Amino acid sequence: MEVFYIKQELPINEQIRCPMVQVISENGEKLGQMKTEEAIDLASDRGLDLVLVAPNVEVPVCKIMNYGKYKFEQAKREKESRKNQKAVELKEIRVTPNIGEHDFGFKLKNARSFLESGNKVKFTVRFRGRELNNVKTGEVILNRFAEELSEISVIEKKPHLEGKTMFLILAKK
Repeated sequence: MEVFYIKQELPINEQIRCPMVQVISENGEKLGQMKTEEAIDLASDRGLDLVLVAPNVEVPVCKIMNYGKYKFEQAKREKESRKNQKAVELKEIRVTPNIGEHDFGFKLKNARSFLESGNKVKFTVRFRGRELNNVKTGEVILNRFAEELSEISVIEKKPHLEGKTMFLILAKK
């Protein structure tokens, strides 16, 4: 699956179609209103571009800047912010309705480590054969997991039976 990003480019130099513009210099000082052609000439004399930054104002605002450098810095900031994001994963822990005490403790320890690393945890109880007649035991197991992990997690989805499986989803507080 490919993802395409559509960037809205700011109009620069000859792409600006307004007769009059408010001009801001590269230092941020206001140069006042002037004709678009004069502003473009002023920018090109300084070796920079005239960029339309606020088109929806009564008198559009343009800034004199190095547009290539601006786009590069913007792309760099975007890349940096994407690098700092962490995708939350959903980790699944499967148990049976007649889980032993040691197994329960082991699964609980794993769930705690998953939650502390920022992931969500999905507990699944699978019922086989006659176990489906006593669904309440599975719900008790899931509620016990939720109770044991209540200090670091919050219930995102309460125990829910779907076919032969029962789910519980916990997320970090």
